Amino acid sequence: MAEDKGKMSVGEAGRKGGEATSDTHGKEFYQDIGQKGGEATSESHGREFYQEIGSKGGQNSGGNFANDPERASEAGRKGGQASGGNFANDRERASEAGRKGGENSRGGGRNS
Repeated sequence: MAEDKGKMSVGEAGRKGGEATSDTHGKEFYQDIGQKGGEATSESHGREFYQEIGSKGGQNSGGNFANDPERASEAGRKGGQASGGNFANDRERASEAGRKGGENSRGGGRNS
């Protein structure tokens, strides 16, 4: 089998082009083109388009970890760590959450 010197695959060409662009443009460039792309998509697609892709995404995610309790547990653990450990650093926020939880529970809160 002969070697193809000087030729590259489409994938490699794309990767090299992306790296070159990344080297010459900053974060703002990518934010700007992402914003423009999102605006163009919203102008050319209706509400039904977003409902459909949202539904498909939900179906592909496994129903919010419904089929993978270990993955759900890991996500919850990471979320708790990121939140500062269950309101550990924000007593006012913890108090507010407890109050809202009590109001929304079946007990309806204390009557004192």
